[in-house]
Amino acid sequence: MNCVNIQAALPSYVDGELDPLRNLEIEQHLQQCAACSQTYKAGQTLQTAIKTGAPYYPAPANLRKRIRSSIRQERKGVPVFAAMPWRWLGLAASVALVAIVVWNVVPRPSGLDTDQLMAEEVVSSHVRSLMASHLVDVSSSDRHVVKPWFVGKLDFSPSVVDLIDHGFPLIGGRLDYLDKRPVAAVVYKRREHVINLFIRPAAHDSDPVRTPVTTQGYHLLFWTQAGMTYVAVSDLNTNELLEFVRLVQTST
Repeated sequence: MNCVNIQAALPSYVDGELDPLRNLEIEQHLQQCAACSQTYKAGQTLQTAIKTGAPYYPAPANLRKRIRSSIRQERKGVPVFAAMPWRWLGLAASVALVAIVVWNVVPRPSGLDTDQLMAEEVVSSHVRSLMASHLVDVSSSDRHVVKPWFVGKLDFSPSVVDLIDHGFPLIGGRLDYLDKRPVAAVVYKRREHVINLFIRPAAHDSDPVRTPVTTQGYHLLFWTQAGMTYVAVSDLNTNELLEFVRLVQTST
C-alpha cells in the first residue's frame, strides 16, 4: 500500500473499522513512514478531542414531551408522522441526525450479550497482536516490572498477577484499544497458546463471569470485578481458559 491509500484508510483505521489484515498492512506502513505516522497521531488527537470536548445540550422540555406523546400514539396504532405537526418534522430530522453522530462518536456499552461487535473487536485485537509481532510493549515475566510500566500511560492501574506456578506464565504487557479507548493488555501463555487479558474500567455492573463466547475459533470470557472489566481471549480450550479466569479472580 502506498501513502495515498494509507492516508485514505487512516480515518477507518483510527475508528477501528478495518479487518485485521488491513490493520496489519497499515501498522507496518506506519512503522516505516513518518508522514503517515504523523497524520495517524493527528487523527487520534482529533478523536480524543471530540470525545472529551464536544459540547452536550439537553433536549428542550417541549421536544421531550412531544416525542413521548408521539411514542404513546404509535403504541396505540396511530402513525407518528400523522400525529406530528409538519413544522416539527425538520426538528425531528435534526434530532435523528444528532443521534446518528452521537452513536458513532460516543463510546457504546460493551455488554457481550447484546453487542457481538465487541467480541469481534476483541478477537481482531488479539489476532493483530499475533500477526504484527507486537505482542508486548514491555517483555517480562515479573509482575513488578509489567505493572509499573502502565503508570502514566493509562488513567487507571491494571492488575497484573503471577500465575507461573499454575502453568500460566506472564509474558508482558502492552497498550491496546477497545471500543475507541485505550486499555491494558496483559499477556500470558499456556504451552504454545497466547492469552490476551484486556483490562479497563467498567462502564456498568455486570455478571461476575459471563458465558464463554466463541468467535472465529477463539474463546472469550468477559467479567467485572472491583470496578474493572476483564476480557480473556485465546484459542486455548474453554476449560483451561475458565481455570485461568478463576486464578486471575482469586489473585486480584
